[in-house]
Parts: sequence; C-alpha cells; structure tokens
Amino acid sequence: MSVRAKGRNFRDLKVWEKSHRLTLETYRATTTFPRDGMFGLTSQIRRAASSVPANIVEGCGRGGGDLTRFCHIAAGSASELQYHLLLAHDLELLDLSTYDRLEQQATEVERMLAAFIDKLAASG
Repeated sequence: MSVRAKGRNFRDLKVWEKSHRLTLETYRATTTFPRDGMFGLTSQIRRAASSVPANIVEGCGRGGGDLTRFCHIAAGSASELQYHLLLAHDLELLDLSTYDRLEQQATEVERMLAAFIDKLAASG
C-alpha cells in the first residue's frame, strides 16, 4: 500500500521537503571528512539527518496517531543532528559557514516539526 493510499502524501509536506534537502546537504558536507577514525561520526551524522525525513514518511504511511509519534521521533533526530554537527565543527571537520548553515536548517526543521505536531494535536 502506498503512502498516498494510507494517509498523507509525505511529498506534500514542507517539513519533509526541508528535511530531505537538509539530509542531502549533510551528506555532501560529510564527504570531506577524513576516512580514518571519523567514519563513526560521518555515519552518525548521516543517520541522524536521514532519520528525520524517513520518520515523517513512515508516520505518513501508517497514518492516524502514528504520524504524531513519528514526528516526535523525527524531532529527536533533528536535535541529535544538531549535536553531531556541533561536534564536527568543534573537531574542525566543518567550517563555521557550513556549520552555521546546516545548524540553522536543522533548527528550522525542528521548529516546523513542533508546529506540525501542534497542528496534528489540534485536529485530532
């Protein structure tokens, strides 16, 4: 059963679109990380970033109250991403400009998720 048939179409959600773009940019930014010793951090950053849109999609696919629950999980992943980006910056793997851009995008996604969760709660 498709996401569209089960509930909301995730592609119609601005928060999904922004989180997807953030994931793409995060993957691009981590391609410059050194391979030796930092693979764990690269993997954690990428997993946290991709977890945000993936949880939105899963919540849409399940529908009902599950969408709210998966949006909460997505918000937690956005917070986790913010920490990993800070760590990468402090380890001098991300320059200030890249860090600021990605961190601002992650904060925006987190805010959008909070607003979407509030909207779901008010309508359900």
